[in-house]
Amino acid sequence: MPTKLKTWAMFACLSTLMLTAAPALAEMSATELAKIAQNPVGNLISVPFQNNTNLNYGPENKTQNVLNIQPVIPVHVNSDWNIITRTIVPVISQPALSPTDDRTNGIGDTVFTAFLSPANPGSWIWGAGPVLQLPTNNDKKLGNKNYGMGLSGVLLHLDKGNPWVYGALVNNVWSLSSDKRGGAYNNGLIQPFLNYNFHGGAYLTSSPILTVDWKAESGDKWTVPLGGGVGKIFHFGKLPVNSSLAAYYNVVRPDYGPNWQIRAQLQLMFPK
Repeated sequence: MPTKLKTWAMFACLSTLMLTAAPALAEMSATELAKIAQNPVGNLISVPFQNNTNLNYGPENKTQNVLNIQPVIPVHVNSDWNIITRTIVPVISQPALSPTDDRTNGIGDTVFTAFLSPANPGSWIWGAGPVLQLPTNNDKKLGNKNYGMGLSGVLLHLDKGNPWVYGALVNNVWSLSSDKRGGAYNNGLIQPFLNYNFHGGAYLTSSPILTVDWKAESGDKWTVPLGGGVGKIFHFGKLPVNSSLAAYYNVVRPDYGPNWQIRAQLQLMFPK
């Protein structure tokens, strides 16, 4: 399909989603939308664009930028169960790692998760399922050529009358082979999140992403950030958009890991 035709097709699809979502949006307050956006396994079609700027990265102390495009699509199984699919496609700008090196731009490895979650949960909500890593990178500096598979789970507390939303998401991915470029890997992720919601759709948030490379040397396994930020629901026409800005300092990091991360996110929301 020609590039222009693809662009028009994507625009038409987005426009259809916006029109479809409009009736449901009229019944939701900004505060309710903010809390729905904070639920990783909510029954909500959304397209978050999460930009992570990592400062003082690598031996040259340069800036790395990772834009995660991560559409979330729920699949209705029956009256009791949903499957919430989340795909993360990273667009990476990798700085030079030596004085003679050049910056590398491209696509990293795609991560796909499918959470099985109750369709009618109470104030405690959970989801669990497989996670896959796909070698979609276009350069050896941006990823690993071995496929990976693992498990992921999320547990959170969300009560309609309570301004707090809190919980955690965890996963671990093991490479399925080790004979391709990059070799074997065994990587874990823990993302606790804590949000306080105000009337009108504004909120305070902290959702640091802790990562661990189990195959690294003992002092280089963990990245542990601390920090937080603010968020706000606004509308683009009738389409609600969840926006947030946060900063995290890595109190534990491997050699040549970044010391600061600035995270900015826009999340297009299409309630079903």
